[in-house]
Amino acid sequence: MSWQGVIHQYRDYLPFDADVQIVTLNEGNTPLVAAPRLAELIAPGANLRLFLKYEGLNPTGSFKDRGMTAAITQAVAEGSKTVICASTGNTAASAAAYAARAGLRCLVLVPEGKIALGKLAACLAYGADVISIDGSFDEGLDMVRAIVERQPVTLVNSINPWRLEGQKTGSFEIIDQLGGQAPDWHCLPVGNAGNISAYWMGYKQYGKGLPRVLGGQATGSAPIVTGKVVEKPETLATAIRIGNPARWRQALEALDESDGIITAVTDEKILESWHLLAKREGVFVEPASATGVAALKQQIERGAIDPTNKTAVCVLTGHGLKDPGTAVDQATPPISMPADIDALENYLTS
Repeated sequence: MSWQGVIHQYRDYLPFDADVQIVTLNEGNTPLVAAPRLAELIAPGANLRLFLKYEGLNPTGSFKDRGMTAAITQAVAEGSKTVICASTGNTAASAAAYAARAGLRCLVLVPEGKIALGKLAACLAYGADVISIDGSFDEGLDMVRAIVERQPVTLVNSINPWRLEGQKTGSFEIIDQLGGQAPDWHCLPVGNAGNISAYWMGYKQYGKGLPRVLGGQATGSAPIVTGKVVEKPETLATAIRIGNPARWRQALEALDESDGIITAVTDEKILESWHLLAKREGVFVEPASATGVAALKQQIERGAIDPTNKTAVCVLTGHGLKDPGTAVDQATPPISMPADIDALENYLTS
C-alpha cells in the first residue's frame, strides 16, 4: 500500500477518534541514510554504524510536519477555524502549509530579523498572516499562549500535546528502518525540546528497545545545559535559538530515563559538521540540523561515548534550503573563466 502519512501508517499508536478526517501532505517515510565515511572520520576504526534520519525531506522541509499533521487534524476535529504559533521558522512554515491544506486561517509570530529567508518565504507562499515582533521567540510564545486564553484560536506550538503525538512517529520509523531494533544512541538538536521529548515517548511506546539520547544545544543558546534561562540566546543555528524551552521538563526526563547526555557545541563546531554532512555524505541541511552530529563527534572525542560496534542515529531536522543565506555565506565562491575549452582544460589539469 502506498504511503499516506504518519497518522495513517501508525494509527494504532495514535489517540485519534476512528472517524477523524486526517489532514496530511503524506509526511514521514523519510530516508535513514547510512553514513560510513562520516562514521570513520569521527570514530576511526571503531566500526560505528552511523545513520542520518533526513527529516529535511518532509513536505515543508523539516521534521515539524510530523507533529503538524496531528495538531491540525485535531484542530479541525474540534471545529477550530484559526491556528496560531510563535516560531523561529520551521514551525511557522509547517503550520502555514497544513492550515492551508485544511482551509484554516494561520497566524505566525516570528522574531524580527531572526528568521531564515527560506522559512519566511514559505510562510508567505502558504498564505499565513506573518507577524514580525520586536522581540525573541520566547516572548512570542508568551504572546500566543496568552491570546488563546482570550480568543477562540488553536495554539499549534509544541506545547500542544498533539504535536508530540505526531512527532513520536519518527522513532517508530527509525526502528522499522533498522529492522526492528532501536539504535544504541539517538542524537539530535535541542531547541524548544519538543522533538527530544517526542522521540523518547515514541521509543517507550513502540516497545522495541530504548536508545541512549544525546541532545545538542548551541553554546549561545543552551538553557538546559546551563540549567538557567538564556534571556538573549544567540547562535547562527536559528532553529534552536531558544532561551526557555517549552518542553524543558520533558527533555530532562528523557535524558534521565535514557541515561543520556545534553551538551553544548559552538557555532564553529556546528558549521564544521554542517560542512562534513554535505561534503562527506552529500546531505545538505540547515545549520541547526548538524548539531546532533557535532554533539556526537564532541562526546566521542571527550571519551564520554564509546563508539565501538555501536549504532547511532543522528536526526537531521531541516533541509539546507531552509537557510540559503548561511549556505551562500559559507560556500567557496564560484570560479570565473572565459567560455573557452582551453581555459577549462587548463583549470582541470592545473
